[in-house]
Order: sequence, then structure tokens, then C-alpha cells
Amino acid sequence: MKTYEGKRTIDGLVVTVDGRPLDEHYEVKRFTQFGFEWTYEGGSPLQLALAILFDYLGDTDRAIHWAEPFMREVIANLDNDWTMTSDQIDAFLQRKEQRGA
Repeated sequence: MKTYEGKRTIDGLVVTVDGRPLDEHYEVKRFTQFGFEWTYEGGSPLQLALAILFDYLGDTDRAIHWAEPFMREVIANLDNDWTMTSDQIDAFLQRKEQRGA
């Protein structure tokens, strides 16, 4: 199981996966040039959604397809400091894919 964490520090935002920095994955798709953000809807939260989904799924098409709904439903509602597991990502994807949304 993977664990994703985000923290607001005095030095800026830190996002990790299993303790390692999470790459923005601009090579998959670039929504912003300003890195990650969360707690609202926009380009930087969308980049975080894409990066988490691509890291977890390893599937470019699925990551791009689900990035916006994931950003709106999950990333925009995160606290300043947060932890997310692969089980939570699976639950989101299963719910969305069962609805065909």
C-alpha cells in the first residue's frame, strides 16, 4: 500500500509518496508551472491530482481522465496537512468507474 502525504512547512509545500518526494509528472500533462497545491480547485491542485493518480496507476490515460474529478472531490477538500492511502484512491476510482462517471 502506498501512502501519500502533504504538509505546509515554513519552507513551502512538501508532498511525498512513501516518504519520497512526489514528482509533478509534467511529462504526462502540465496544468501549471507553479507545482502542487490543495484545498481549492485550480491548476496546481489539478497537477497534484494527476501526479498522485499517475504515480499510483502507472497509466497515463486513466490518470488524465480521472484527474479533474479527483481534484474536485478529493484534493480540493484536503486539510493543510494530509495523508492519503492507496485504499482511499481505490475507493474513489471504484465509485467513479461503477457509476461510469
